Amino acid sequence: MSAILKLTTTIGVIVPKIVNPFFSYLVNSIEQAAYKRGYQVLIGQSYEDKEKELAFLNLLKTKQVDGIIMTSIENDWEMIESYNQYGPILLCNDYVNQSVVPMIRLDQTKGAYLGTRHLIERGHQKIAYCTGGLFDEQGKGKDRNQGFQKALDEAGIKINPKWIFIDQHTIKDGKQVIKQILEMKDRPSAIFTGSDQVAAGIMIEAKEQRLSIPSDLAIIGFDDQPIAEILDPKLTTIRQPVDQMGEKSIEVMLEMLDNPEIEIKNYELPIELIIRQST
Repeated sequence: MSAILKLTTTIGVIVPKIVNPFFSYLVNSIEQAAYKRGYQVLIGQSYEDKEKELAFLNLLKTKQVDGIIMTSIENDWEMIESYNQYGPILLCNDYVNQSVVPMIRLDQTKGAYLGTRHLIERGHQKIAYCTGGLFDEQGKGKDRNQGFQKALDEAGIKINPKWIFIDQHTIKDGKQVIKQILEMKDRPSAIFTGSDQVAAGIMIEAKEQRLSIPSDLAIIGFDDQPIAEILDPKLTTIRQPVDQMGEKSIEVMLEMLDNPEIEIKNYELPIELIIRQST
């Protein structure tokens, strides 16, 4: 076998930011699953930058990795697809609306719907919403936006644009959200945060400001990271099965390396509401 065709037994993983705990846990589960099967993992952070993403995809072209798992997508699919000729590409977490490569995904619309409906069932009509993307029909976060909207529509509740907070990712962002809410004359009684980190920031700052949770403000997160059980009160959240996602990604990637003609499938993993004391 010539040197250029020799498998490197390395799988590339593209994440937006490794400091986001969801992606840290996901990479951890991918790496452990790969290691068990004799593969090492090379991590690239795109920082949501199109050029950085392409530079990492280039490792497939130069045969420095055997295949690439993408946990987020920055470029248009047409641009990414051109790299598919150099080796297998798998989507995990993020996805495209075409059947082009295998995808490991969760029903994000259902997750946001379950969380919002839970707040409505608890009697809340004034519900705020945080998203990591924008609140529009396209782009990042659109699936969750649809789930949030569907739950409100079913209950006949109108969205209050003042209670929509976009581009929220961190504990610091969550603290800022509470400061903005406290300046409002008409305040929400509950908030769906889209992230346990943002929820933590909201909870910490709310308690600093002498708000009682959940009676003054009910809070729901997303991911079910370890922080959700450390917070006081413990955080109601949507559990994403990161261990299963990592395992399945490696299992499918190795099948793709074994058989380039593998049937393209979507693998949907379960998502569930975990009710604790913050709602």
